[in-house]
Amino acid sequence: MKAKFTLLAWFMRRCILQPGRTVTNQLAGRGRRFPPPEDLPARKLCPSKDMEGECPQEANGSHPEQREERPPTSDLAVDAGSCADPVKTGETVITEGKAKIIFPSANEVFYNPVQEFNRDLTCAVITEFIRLQLSAKGIQIAVPGEEKVEKVVVDLSEGEEAGPEPAPDGEGAAQTAAVGDVCKEGVRILEALAASGLRSIRFAKEVPGLQAVVANDFSSKAVELMARNVQFNGVGHLVTSSLADARMLMYQQKAEKHPFDIIDLDPYGSPATFLDAAVQAVSEGGLLCVTCTDMAVMAGNSGETCYSKYGAMSIKGKFCHEMALRIILHSLDLRANCYQRYIVPLLSVSADFYIRVFVRVFTGQATVKASASKQALVYNCVGCGTHHFQRLGKMTSHGSNFKYSAASGPPVGPSCEHCHQRHQLGGPMWAEPLHDPAFVQRVLSALGSNPGRFGTQDRIQGVLSMVTEELSDVPLYYTLDCLSSTIHCNTPSLLQFRSALLHAGYRVSLSHACKNAIKTDAPPSILWDIMRCWERLHPVKRERLSDTSPAFHILSVEPTYGLGLPRESGRHLARCHLCCWWEAAGRRRGLGGRTLDQHVRPLGSRPGSATGLQCGWVMSHRASVSPFVKQ
Repeated sequence: MKAKFTLLAWFMRRCILQPGRTVTNQLAGRGRRFPPPEDLPARKLCPSKDMEGECPQEANGSHPEQREERPPTSDLAVDAGSCADPVKTGETVITEGKAKIIFPSANEVFYNPVQEFNRDLTCAVITEFIRLQLSAKGIQIAVPGEEKVEKVVVDLSEGEEAGPEPAPDGEGAAQTAAVGDVCKEGVRILEALAASGLRSIRFAKEVPGLQAVVANDFSSKAVELMARNVQFNGVGHLVTSSLADARMLMYQQKAEKHPFDIIDLDPYGSPATFLDAAVQAVSEGGLLCVTCTDMAVMAGNSGETCYSKYGAMSIKGKFCHEMALRIILHSLDLRANCYQRYIVPLLSVSADFYIRVFVRVFTGQATVKASASKQALVYNCVGCGTHHFQRLGKMTSHGSNFKYSAASGPPVGPSCEHCHQRHQLGGPMWAEPLHDPAFVQRVLSALGSNPGRFGTQDRIQGVLSMVTEELSDVPLYYTLDCLSSTIHCNTPSLLQFRSALLHAGYRVSLSHACKNAIKTDAPPSILWDIMRCWERLHPVKRERLSDTSPAFHILSVEPTYGLGLPRESGRHLARCHLCCWWEAAGRRRGLGGRTLDQHVRPLGSRPGSATGLQCGWVMSHRASVSPFVKQ
């Protein structure tokens, strides 16, 4: 009897500490209930102020602010066996964007904080995609924070006619889709591998113009957690949890002729097994969002594995991150071609330990015929890193008609013309532009008109600014440290090297995929001539060079560049803008057994620019000679 009263006292104390519970409890291991004492009616009790320090949430190490984030409990009295409080003991609530997600603290695999940039970028891209889709139907979208600066976004879109002014409320008022509302003409989104459902819930709470969001996973525990999070955030009218194989779900939707407008694939590892179903299940002109985290495979460590998954051989090189983007685009286009479909890339980003691509999928037999001419093999020299491209097909125009034929090659000889070393053959890869500059600029304009919308907005603006400045028709890039290490000399500055290329009459830009990358349409012979001129100013010890080394063969050729350079007096040669507030930190930090080789940290925007995003650097060549010409 004493033990029973002790247990009853423990139950009463627990109800006092946890509001929303009553003193009516079922004794553990017993079949009967203990009625409350006569002087204590069954009602909700609030914790007293002097007991706040004994709150179970604080005892478990949870932040005290998380208790305020929970939704109010029901007014109905519930038993201790039911779940009046959605957050169980030992769980934690994580807030990202406008979503609050319950996570089991013992299983951290459900949440990756580094991917917040990925999710923020996805929300920004999807918002602009929906804006384009619904504007064709006469529907406007209302994004919180954009109402006051709506005209600014329109004015920044050069070359496009301004849309009609919003009509006043009444019969002529345009239909508006708001965040959190069901839009009958809106888009259907599938998150094929949803895990906790964080991404889908963020779509429902941050992206307007949605008809439905399907959050699917193959794990029953994940779907159970997902359903709780959907209810916890109050988005059950938009988000539906699904327990199914992602491939079978997409094949089923395709068979039922009920495709998704947007499909998001973000697996743990390779998305290769889902690509075939995804290119079929997406609607005409729909959006595919694909993440690849198997960068070890795509960056050249296992070329045979890359070929088995993506149909392309990856090779090691300083350009491996951009080549990984082009390999996944090649794989998507190859799978789409089987069904008379083709892709149009909107945005392709390499960040941290993964890559992320956004492509639209269309149907057209005539365009599919040109797909072979969009792919290329890569001849990469193992000695000096010089690379050349071999298109798989050739397309020639005869008036309004096109003729398709096999390409002629190879573009190189048996050995490298610069260092006499052998070539590696990689690919095929996507050789067309990685981005749609007009679409990326729309995303940038929307972000500039809505500051503070995302937690990683500064970094998104920095990356997208770099993307808009890249040379779209130049595949891959060189790095200054690789060029310098080949001939064993000091590394010139980026400004000096760019200045020399511009003096020679070639275009040059940076790359978002590598901090010291150079993208240029100059042939490799010009690059090595510039390095020879630089070596004359900073000579290396020739006696230490082997007769068979790449450095010996390259430096044994006399430079022909720099003697007849045009003199620039007061002329400003513009190059692609470099965001001066974008700094690549040199630190490396571990994350789940991985390392982040590139962690970009924004330093703040430059005031006075049109969008507040770009510095608009202009190279001034008032110096009368090139920096590589000895005075």
